[in-house]
Amino acid sequence: MKKRIIGLVLVCCMAMLSLAGCKKAGNEKFYIGSIGPYTGEAAVYGTHVCWGAQIAVDEINAAGGINGYQIEFKFEDDVHDPEKAVNAYNSLKDWGMKILMGTVTTKPCIAVAEETNADNMFQLTPSASSLDVLKHDNIFQVCFADPNQGSASAKYIGQKGLATKVAVIYNSSDAYSSGIYKTFAEEAKNQPFEIVAAEAFTDDNKSDFSVQIQKAKESGAELVFLPIYAQEASLLLTQAADRDYKPIFFGCDGLDGILSIENFDTSLAEGVMLLTPFAADAQDERTKSFVKKFKEAHGEIPNQFAADAYDAIYIIKAAIEKANVTPDMSISDICEKLKKAMTEISVDGLTGSGMTWKASGEVNKDPIAVVIQNGVYVSAE
Repeated sequence: MKKRIIGLVLVCCMAMLSLAGCKKAGNEKFYIGSIGPYTGEAAVYGTHVCWGAQIAVDEINAAGGINGYQIEFKFEDDVHDPEKAVNAYNSLKDWGMKILMGTVTTKPCIAVAEETNADNMFQLTPSASSLDVLKHDNIFQVCFADPNQGSASAKYIGQKGLATKVAVIYNSSDAYSSGIYKTFAEEAKNQPFEIVAAEAFTDDNKSDFSVQIQKAKESGAELVFLPIYAQEASLLLTQAADRDYKPIFFGCDGLDGILSIENFDTSLAEGVMLLTPFAADAQDERTKSFVKKFKEAHGEIPNQFAADAYDAIYIIKAAIEKANVTPDMSISDICEKLKKAMTEISVDGLTGSGMTWKASGEVNKDPIAVVIQNGVYVSAE
């Protein structure tokens, strides 16, 4: 009798272990978190990042996952606020996050970067472009770094002969804006145009641009370079129209999304140019498929931030596959493997062909010039 009881206990234990093993295997997933502004004045960036990433996650999961493992994806709102971004990061850690795809904007990303560095968690930001984001070696970018955007913009304006007199209106209190302006001004010295006005504003005063617009107009600038965000640009374009000032307005990726700003008269953006890694009207099959899925799901045309996020998920997938990472590894072990893999992979995405990464975290890819015509972005080439 005693032997029989012992035997039954052993059988039950083995069955429980078997079930536990099946449960573990069935529920092992890659928990990827993301942080960005889903509400507030910068929501146009965060919502498109969230939606773009989700399309990639759904595609990958439907195709069998990453090496057989599904992705669990969760997005947290930071309202473009560094303190809220850190709170969101801690919430995602409690949820089980082991890889961070974020944050979306620069200031929150700089704050969260300190947290991921302390935890040695791999972080890939789709759109925070300041070099200040890359302070630690666990962080990589999908978007262009600010210096590249500034110099590339100056070169494009000069090589295309868009103007001989250029004004700049930028946010001196913002790392993204001031970083781009700095390299733009440096490269402008090598180009056949003159910066005739450089007017700054700050986060404390970014609703009234009358002084900056008037000085740009009085300087005779034929083109105004705007290394600023879409919300600010929408106000600036409205106020410029009120003053009958109609130069060429030229920006960088921060202007992408201006057509989605609530209560903005999008006709005022007609002719606005910007350098971006993504053109929604591109005719390659990858872009057409993405734009179709995005429009069907959300009724909008995806901006560059959505495309960056879509690519970010596939970049993480490529790095995971290269490094043979599995979900049961520790946060730190995953990070170490992915850091190495990022310098070894090459990814063809919506925002660049043959994208590669330096150990510093910067991406190598070429920008695309687009112009707003009839309410949509079209190639300027």
